[in-house]
Amino acid sequence: MIDGKRPEPVITVKVQEADFDIAQLQSKLLGGACAEGAITTFTGYVRRDNEDRRIDQLALEHYPGMTERSITEIAEQAAERWPLLAAYVVHRIGKLAPGEQIVWVGVASKHREAAFSACEFIMDYLKTRAPFWKKETASGTEHWVSARGTDSERAARWQDGGIE
Repeated sequence: MIDGKRPEPVITVKVQEADFDIAQLQSKLLGGACAEGAITTFTGYVRRDNEDRRIDQLALEHYPGMTERSITEIAEQAAERWPLLAAYVVHRIGKLAPGEQIVWVGVASKHREAAFSACEFIMDYLKTRAPFWKKETASGTEHWVSARGTDSERAARWQDGGIE
């Protein structure tokens, strides 16, 4: 702590078409001062099946600038709630096939509880607040993906001083 304040966490957000290397991303979370006691990560993949449809492709669209800003705000909210050293989010856009990586969230903290909670918080809010539009192709038919009620329920847990 400097002057009784926590150091500012390093927050990195990338929205990209290219795939990502999980090991490389995790190494970027390490600040070099050996302050990290825990790193928690989440990797999301494109599912083959969704709501009784066999998915051939998932296309993700976003609004450049707005999407990155929104995700940065989500990571900053996590850093306000938990003592984070770093948070890193990579979200892919474009056309993806089942089995491909779609999102990676990594959080570094001195303690595991903060790292686990912050990673889960960021992922829950990404699903409900980040401006992405998803279109599935299944058997030659395109279908816009609607938000799931279960995603909203998970995100609601964090409101009004919910889970800490």
